[in-house]
Amino acid sequence: MTLTARHRAYWRRNLALTLGLLALWFLVSFLPGYYATELNNIVFLGFPLGFYVFAQGTPLIHLLIIGIYVLIMNRLDKRFGVDEHGR
Repeated sequence: MTLTARHRAYWRRNLALTLGLLALWFLVSFLPGYYATELNNIVFLGFPLGFYVFAQGTPLIHLLIIGIYVLIMNRLDKRFGVDEHGR
């Protein structure tokens, strides 16, 4: 099967979005861990800041990344005519 220019454009944008969001996920997941010692020196509401970053902030950012992916992919699918509803 030969891909058309339209197919290649769709997949290029899909891969760019995926790689961008994976880079954001990596930064959110691993960068605070690298600075955990410094974050734990800051106390917020009686607990180390590192606790809040990992227990509250990181899961919220992961949900936000999923939401961004869904919204952008739905728009991209509609734009290229490959959405589930065919609209």
